[in-house]
Formats: sequence, structure tokens, C-alpha cells
Amino acid sequence: MRPAATCPRCGRRGSPAWYEDSAEPTAWGCPAGHRWSSTGRPGWTPHPSPAAVPGRLSASEPPARARPGRVHRDGRSWRIGTADDVAWIAGHTTQGPSVTAAIPPVFEAYATFHPPDGVGVDVHERAVVAELAARTPEQQWWLGYLDTGAHDIVFPGAATVTLYWGWSYLLVEAGPEQALAWRTGHLRGDGALPDLFFPADRSWLVSALWDDTWTDVGASADVLAGLLSDPLVNARVVSPDEDACPPGLTRD
Repeated sequence: MRPAATCPRCGRRGSPAWYEDSAEPTAWGCPAGHRWSSTGRPGWTPHPSPAAVPGRLSASEPPARARPGRVHRDGRSWRIGTADDVAWIAGHTTQGPSVTAAIPPVFEAYATFHPPDGVGVDVHERAVVAELAARTPEQQWWLGYLDTGAHDIVFPGAATVTLYWGWSYLLVEAGPEQALAWRTGHLRGDGALPDLFFPADRSWLVSALWDDTWTDVGASADVLAGLLSDPLVNARVVSPDEDACPPGLTRD
């Protein structure tokens, strides 16, 4: 059994995860995804519950639980993201109706997109991913699934991160193929796309907020040009200070 612990960063108490693959060999992670190291805090160790045995997980536990910082699917192991991986987003967005409520104001250009009339969601989402992948050097993508309690987050029970207004996201390091295949249904319909995703180099960010029926994107002018050129994507440029709601759509 893992020890119970109080996270020194957010104060949440729960059963932390031991990250074998962390740069810190004794890194723990709370349910919100914050990591800390007992070696970096002299005299500090997780507060054990009465039946807890401090230390690594037992080798007798199932392989899927052997490395809580990772999950297993499609015959592979995938890394679960932490607060550090989205620190460049958390606390750097704004309140209000503009695109910067979803995308930090750090990009060259911004746009919104949603399925055009007469085009299926699957066709639209494949076009979005194809345009992004064509203009992004080969690398891992971070896929974020908003945990509404009613929609598929692919890996329920894994540690989440907190973004925007205290919303929980399951963040997993994968790629464009998984972005189109792993999920069944989201807030905007029957599609598969994550609610938030970006490449490892953070050269662009795609994010659809809880109450929005469209998706926001921040990127370079070149990446946005690709999205704008494809009618299946149905992208529209917006400035950081205008209402991002596309014509004909409303906020739920």
C-alpha cells in the first residue's frame, strides 16, 4: 500500500504516486499532479497512514500499477503529465470572452475553428490534425482531456493537472495518431480530439473551454496559414482583444 501524504504545494492529502522515471529518483506526485522530492526537503517524508509501508510499490502489484507516473495502452507505456508540464499555461490566461481566456498571450497569431456546415466531425478533426502535423517537426504531443465527470478522459483514475478556473485535466504524452483515436465523444460532440493539446516544443496550443462550442488556437502565422487554407478546418483569425465566439455560434 502506498503512504498517504499532504502535498507541500497545494495542501491536498491523498495517496501519492512514485515516479520511477522522474529526473529526481525520489519524486512523489499528488492527485493534482504536483511533484516533490523527499530528498529535497530535509527530514520530510510522506505522512504514513496506519497500515502504510513507506517506499516503492510492491513488485507483486499488477504491471499497470507498477509505475503510477505512466499508463498503458496499445501495448505501450505513456507518460502522464504533471503541473510542471502545463505551468506555462496555468495562471497565464485571462478572464473574459477573448481567445486569451484559453490561450496564453505568447503567440504570434490566434484563431478559432469548428466543423463547417455539412462536414462530419471526424473529417473536420482529421483535417485539423493533418494541418498541424504537417507544420510541426516530429515530436511528442501533450493531450489534455477535461474531466467533466461525464465525458471520456481515456485514463480515468490517473493523476490530473489543474488549469483555468480550477478544472481538472488528464494530461498524457502521446502524438497526433492517439489524438484522433483514443477518445469517444467530447463536450463539442462525437469527435475524438482532446480538449487541449500542444507539441513538446510548445510552438502552438489548441484549447476548447468547457462552455465553448468552438476551439481556440494560438500559433505562428505559418501554422495558422495552414489551418486557414483548409476549408474542412473552418478556421477564422481573431485578435487577442476581441470576442472569440465565431459568428453564428453561442456560448452554452
